[in-house]
Amino acid sequence: MSLAKDVESGAIGWNDAEIVAPPSDLWSDEPPLETDLHLRQMLLLISCLEWLWKDRQDFYCAGNLTVYYSPRQRKSEQFRGPDFFVVLGTERKSRKSWVVWEEDGKYPNVIVELLSSSTAETDRGLKKQIYQDIFRTPDYFWFDPMSLEFQGFELVSGQYQALQPTPQGWLWSRQLQLFLGVRDRQLRFFTPDGELVATPEEIAQVAEDRAQVAEDRAIAAEVLLARYRAQFGELPEA
Repeated sequence: MSLAKDVESGAIGWNDAEIVAPPSDLWSDEPPLETDLHLRQMLLLISCLEWLWKDRQDFYCAGNLTVYYSPRQRKSEQFRGPDFFVVLGTERKSRKSWVVWEEDGKYPNVIVELLSSSTAETDRGLKKQIYQDIFRTPDYFWFDPMSLEFQGFELVSGQYQALQPTPQGWLWSRQLQLFLGVRDRQLRFFTPDGELVATPEEIAQVAEDRAQVAEDRAIAAEVLLARYRAQFGELPEA
């Protein structure tokens, strides 16, 4: 019997915590991401969302972190923590892992898996089944940083339905109220108005560029003023 069927049939599940005193101080137990592209992509999603929601304290997002959903959970090589996930309606704080029975039974609202040659089959199959049948995660996406394969699903009446892309190829996350789409070979967030959700570094660069433009204009104005004075003397008083 598969892990998903075990939990679905009631053989294991986070409600077992009502019968057996479960551990609660659990460290994440995840392998490293396959390539630096996968690592950078995960960090990009985290940094963008945390910056966009910097004034909010009612969510948690993380990457490559174990989600423990049963005190007798049997972890296999086929199932690891999501590469990126978001939980809404929870406290924004650091955690060693996501322990469902310590989080009021909350599962991720949004999950993004980053496909690789060693995980793609599981991400498209077993994990998709677990996220649909056990986690009941409303929005599930996968993205391949190498091939740029991108697909998303929304939970409708207990079953994942494929999301239809916009003309730009973006997919809407109802949970995040944001689009996800590929730009410059990276998966990015976009606002409902189509604006790119920038990273803190990109925002700082824009501010630096604007400051440089302002400085260049001030210097140019001083040069013009100096030339005028050299030719015509001081400016007439207003």
